[in-house]
Amino acid sequence: MAKRSMSKLLMLLVVYVICVPASAQVCRLLGQSALSLLSADRDINIGAIFSLHKSALLKIHNFTSKPEQATCGSLNLREFKFVQTLIFAIEEINNSTQLLPGVSLGYKIYDSCGSIAQAIFSGMALMNGYEETLSDTSCSRPLAVHAIVGESNSSPTIGLASLVGPFSIPVISHFATCACLSNKKRYRSFFRTIPSDYYQSRALAQLVKHFGWTWVGTVRSRSDYGNNGIAAFEEAAKQEGICIEYSEAIFKTDPEEQFLKTIEVIKKGTARVVLAFMAFGDFVLLLKVIAQHNITGVQWIGSESWITSQNLAETKEYSFLSGAVGFAIANAKLVGLQEFLLNVHPDQEPNNELLKEFWETAFQCSFRNSGSDSCTGSEQLAELRNEYTDVSELRIVNKVYTAVYAVAHTLHNVFTSSTNTRHLKKIIFTVKTGETIFFDASGDPVARYDLVNWQPAEDGSIQFKHVGFYDSSLSSEQCLQVNQEHMLWTGNSGQLPVSVCSESCPPGTRKAVQKGRPVCCYDCIPCAEGEISNGTDSSACFPCDLEYWPNESRDRCVLKVVEFLTYTEIMGMVLCIFSFIGVLLTAIVSLLFYLHKETPIVRANNSELSFLLLFSLSLCFVCSFIFIGRPTEWSCMLRHTAFGITFVLCISCVLGKTIVVLMAFRATVPGSNVMKWFGPLQQRLNVVSLTLIQVIICVLWLTIYPPFPYMNLSYYREKIILECNLGSALGFWTVLGYTGLLSILCFVLAFFARKLPDNFNEAKFITFSMLIFCAVWLTFIPAYVSSPGKFTVAVQIFAILASSFGLLFCIFAPKCYIILLKPEKNTKKQIIGK
Repeated sequence: MAKRSMSKLLMLLVVYVICVPASAQVCRLLGQSALSLLSADRDINIGAIFSLHKSALLKIHNFTSKPEQATCGSLNLREFKFVQTLIFAIEEINNSTQLLPGVSLGYKIYDSCGSIAQAIFSGMALMNGYEETLSDTSCSRPLAVHAIVGESNSSPTIGLASLVGPFSIPVISHFATCACLSNKKRYRSFFRTIPSDYYQSRALAQLVKHFGWTWVGTVRSRSDYGNNGIAAFEEAAKQEGICIEYSEAIFKTDPEEQFLKTIEVIKKGTARVVLAFMAFGDFVLLLKVIAQHNITGVQWIGSESWITSQNLAETKEYSFLSGAVGFAIANAKLVGLQEFLLNVHPDQEPNNELLKEFWETAFQCSFRNSGSDSCTGSEQLAELRNEYTDVSELRIVNKVYTAVYAVAHTLHNVFTSSTNTRHLKKIIFTVKTGETIFFDASGDPVARYDLVNWQPAEDGSIQFKHVGFYDSSLSSEQCLQVNQEHMLWTGNSGQLPVSVCSESCPPGTRKAVQKGRPVCCYDCIPCAEGEISNGTDSSACFPCDLEYWPNESRDRCVLKVVEFLTYTEIMGMVLCIFSFIGVLLTAIVSLLFYLHKETPIVRANNSELSFLLLFSLSLCFVCSFIFIGRPTEWSCMLRHTAFGITFVLCISCVLGKTIVVLMAFRATVPGSNVMKWFGPLQQRLNVVSLTLIQVIICVLWLTIYPPFPYMNLSYYREKIILECNLGSALGFWTVLGYTGLLSILCFVLAFFARKLPDNFNEAKFITFSMLIFCAVWLTFIPAYVSSPGKFTVAVQIFAILASSFGLLFCIFAPKCYIILLKPEKNTKKQIIGK
């Protein structure tokens, strides 16, 4: 809409000048051109356009008659200060012997009244002059000015830059910050001494993020300045994870209902932080309505257009702005400016109505009246304390000063360069304030801002406290520096206000966005089992590494407990004690048998196999020790193979004793010579061959796919089971199956010999022992498969001990009973019996 209006205005200006045929050699200007308010013709003239008046009474043009010149009202003291600064800088340059020696600068200053149309009218006048009648030489004359300083607002500056750009007339603005003006394709000859709002908007987003505010409201001017500024802020805020609760737009010409609507939105909003990206004139009108509705408790963030306004700070009705924070252009001191400002007087140019209007506005008097409120001309500006006389805040004033010097240095380079190729975009110079000035490819300077905070002074007034800075030339980590310790917030509180849609999610939880609401509005959901979040406001939880597990708070991964059967825990100690008891009992029985090896009961039961059986039982008990402790590569291979070989050796001995018992009774049959096949040599070969088969199985198992230590991470989530992986399951079950096969064979043979007529029938005890052995290992298999972690090892050790104790007690306990307690039965007669 704004572009369409701009096009209509330009078309209107084009039709203002109608050239008659060439033969007439003259053309007449249709319409009244603007006249400069202040001017001084010199060797080279600089144009300037300021919003000297706050309002323009615009008229609707019917395109049937000459348009009348707009009427402006309400002098703006700040803009008048800009005008005097421009004149001060020009006179300072004219008095310099170093810059433009022998060349004097003049000026033509126009008033735009804050109107786009008036700014364009003024731009046309600066290009064409303002004679009513144009001759044939009018178009061949040099331009009226060689550069234009202004305008103060972005929208009029856009119109001005669009107008004069095709004619390559530089426009240098001191206060137009719209990022859109950096487009060199559209605004080829535009420059500015104030940074683009692109940087201010990003700086504001970083500032909001720095203070932890994620839920803010925005109010903007419905103009190029406000619209583009907030658009850039919203883009940067989205990247920083900041949400906008509402975005209101107003303009100074809006009806009161629009302001009331905006106030209602602010009151109903839950955001405690409000960013006002507004032109000064728009913001003043909004503040008046806010003051009437007594809205407090809002933390205001301001743009550079109003954040250092002394006028606002000195107005008591706006005390709710105390604690406001925002970025301002760096302050400066201009030596001699204060004296120059105070020397302004209507008598300097008696016919200049602008100076008279300034005097009447400053002293609230009138030259037209003769009463008590009449102006005498003897009033002293030094006695006033207002926006014009105050030189403590020269932030924007310095940019006017810098703009004039940029033009002067460009002209100086043109005059001193033989090639005349130097342009405004290529200059670099240092002003007397120490600031180095240059323009980038977009015609913008380096963005440097002061972070200011509104704080009450001792006398009750508001001071702009410098609490940080932003410098776009620094890295992203260093560009924003904030001294938060010295800041005050809304209501002059030292407590940083909180402005969030939802409270922060602590570590151990994650954010779950509420349906239909912005991403800053969320619920805090505890992390799922096995996952953690170690930061505040985590959007997702993540699982720990395989060797780690979340702590109870689920905010940190801790190393999982590594579980294996140890000697130091109760279960391991109990099993060790029973293993040791087994070894000790086996040794005692061996010693007892050795001491009574010549007695009939020892000799009758094949003492060689008995000693070999006792030896193998002691190995079985010792074997259980290998299963306890941290699994290693060697222990994993040894525990299963040692278990398999020692138990086969043990069963082989029992099997040998069983066969001997059976064959011994077969040998009593007349004519039988079967015992010659089961003599001591054959018994040894039988034990060795049966054991050798198990050894071969174990060797093949260890060669092809041996057991190895394994960290089982899948059985438990919260701990690691350190166990021995079987390697080849076939090898394990073959070893176990072969042992079971021998056990079943031994049990069957002993079962058949259980009723042989003998006072001491060893076959009966072998049957009991093998029954226990088989029962233990049959129950071991399901228990082994289903037992978790270290209990698997404990079950295996228990099976080894139970079966070993069963063999030891069932086979040797009766013999030891007779040897120790019934020696009278330890005779040949008692042993042979019938």
